[in-house]
Amino acid sequence: MNYNITFTLLSCLFFMGLVAFIAYRQTRGETESAEGYFLAGRGLGAPIIAGSLLLTNLSAEQLIGLNGSAYGFNLSSMAWEVTAAVATVFMAFIFLPRYLAGAFTTLPEFLNQRFDDDVRRMTVILFMLGYGLVTIPSVLYSGSLAVMKLFTIPELLAINDEWALPLTVVVIGVTGALYAIFGGLKAVAVSDTINGIGLLIMGLAIPLLGLALLGDGSVVSGLKTVVTSETHKLNAIGGSNDPTPFATLFTGMVFANLFYWCANQYVIQRTLAARNLAEGQKGVLLSGFFKVLVPFLMMLPGVIAFHLYGPELASIDLAYPQLVRDVLPSYAWGFFLAVLLGAVFSSFNSLLNSAATLFCLDVWEPLQGKVLTDPQRIKVAKRASVVIALFSFLAAPMLQFATEGLWQIIRIFTGFYNIPVIAIVIVGLFTRKVPAVAAKVVIVFHVVTYGCLQFLFKEAIPLHFLHLYGVLFIFEVAIMLGFGLWRPRAEAWVYHHQETLDLNPWSYAVPCATTLLSCVLALYLLFSPLGLVGGLSHYFVPCLMALIAMNIGVWWHFRASGWRKDRLGLNQ
Repeated sequence: MNYNITFTLLSCLFFMGLVAFIAYRQTRGETESAEGYFLAGRGLGAPIIAGSLLLTNLSAEQLIGLNGSAYGFNLSSMAWEVTAAVATVFMAFIFLPRYLAGAFTTLPEFLNQRFDDDVRRMTVILFMLGYGLVTIPSVLYSGSLAVMKLFTIPELLAINDEWALPLTVVVIGVTGALYAIFGGLKAVAVSDTINGIGLLIMGLAIPLLGLALLGDGSVVSGLKTVVTSETHKLNAIGGSNDPTPFATLFTGMVFANLFYWCANQYVIQRTLAARNLAEGQKGVLLSGFFKVLVPFLMMLPGVIAFHLYGPELASIDLAYPQLVRDVLPSYAWGFFLAVLLGAVFSSFNSLLNSAATLFCLDVWEPLQGKVLTDPQRIKVAKRASVVIALFSFLAAPMLQFATEGLWQIIRIFTGFYNIPVIAIVIVGLFTRKVPAVAAKVVIVFHVVTYGCLQFLFKEAIPLHFLHLYGVLFIFEVAIMLGFGLWRPRAEAWVYHHQETLDLNPWSYAVPCATTLLSCVLALYLLFSPLGLVGGLSHYFVPCLMALIAMNIGVWWHFRASGWRKDRLGLNQ
């Protein structure tokens, strides 16, 4: 390992301290109210929303897991990231306007209004168990594993891996928790945005340096090697034996992404804090553009690692750490460590902040039977954060015993709560007569059925867990609609609009979304047998030109419409 540990640690502390100082200056005096602590005073702009969504979503498990998947298989797992851009479009146009119109602080708050308090409570239990048992521990574990592998912590401290892992988990967890516990959502969002810039810088640097190493100093030569040899590694059209079969994009993947970007509390909490609908839409769509960069930032290094090392690495999860060790100059290690820790802190403290918000507003306050004061709410939230953090410190090291790989195990266990929640939210938003009992039945049905099909009867019914997502979603929506016909609500639910924010949409949201969806299609064209896999086909350029022409037409139409409105004085 060619770096000076003292210089690395000092430079890392400098960058982390700079981020903390900027976050403190931006949030000073803004966490004294509950709205300031939980929703950043409903004052976040598009860049902060997009930056926070980016870093909340991207963490060490993506760096390690996606690159490992690309190294061991191909680019099929990019579907988790790239198709998320489609979900951001749904969030911007369908879900976000309704959330902001209702001025909700949490998703269970909406479910309480739409159904009843029992549905809210059951949903909170699903979220808390999912966050506490899977999501938060996985973020801590993957981040700690990345730091251990990249910086050889056991060797530096002269201890074995069994002790190094929990020690790293605790150090990272305690540091990250400070942002969430003492700074609230705005401190999390501001630090996320700054760290997100660093992540983009390092995300671009690693593949470029890797290509240079592969090409004996020439990035162009390295790129030529990647696109002309072993091109099956560039195939995003996954087969049945790949981690993400292509068919799953049209079944469970749709609903998994809709849940994550449109109904997952720790993600949507940033958008609920938007200063108005237009800023929220800009931020969400901008985060979608970041997602389509993921194959280049977080999967291309895995392909480069395959070309450099062949299939000889002991574990596919070692591909990215090995590449980073070989290409990163010693003077950049401190900055890389700061960025890596920033990504881990982002996801971790975002989860803590959201879990504490759910516990305080949707569990503790209803149990008290009265409205708590802002200081009481903040006090409860901080204590809840500490308890959840301590629990995650115990659970995180257990993930090292997962035999199916970190990336897959997270997705499989997330299935216990993502599909029933998104089914309930969609039916709740778009129907008026479906009763609360339907949502309760669906939650119990899903947990029992999914658990049985995924674990007890997996060999008898060998259905990919993403296809299982899709099947269960359809069943659960049908169950709820059936209850709406059989035992409808006595009175149709009425949506109560709260005029707390400017709800005028962004005027360029439609053309922006068109370009975003076109980028998704273009990526699948590029990384397919029509594109780079086996050499460019005759259909690639015409298909790409058709996408470009469509985008020019859409943008020209909206630009011309804007000019006409300006001349008529309609935009004043």
